[in-house]
Amino acid sequence: MAGNVWKIVVNKGDKVSSGQEVIILESMKMEIPITAKNDGEVAEVIVNEGDFVNDGDVLLKLE
Repeated sequence: MAGNVWKIVVNKGDKVSSGQEVIILESMKMEIPITAKNDGEVAEVIVNEGDFVNDGDVLLKLE
């Protein structure tokens, strides 16, 4: 779903687990949690808070 990046919950270097919330989007006045698909370490956060993103955009990279 397209929306604005409301909050980035993780930072580069953080270890995350599958299903862990990493980013919260805001769309149509709703908060939409984005979760990690795999376990890993955050290698890069590509977006910034306030950025507009579309469905399918890469928001961050895990190693």
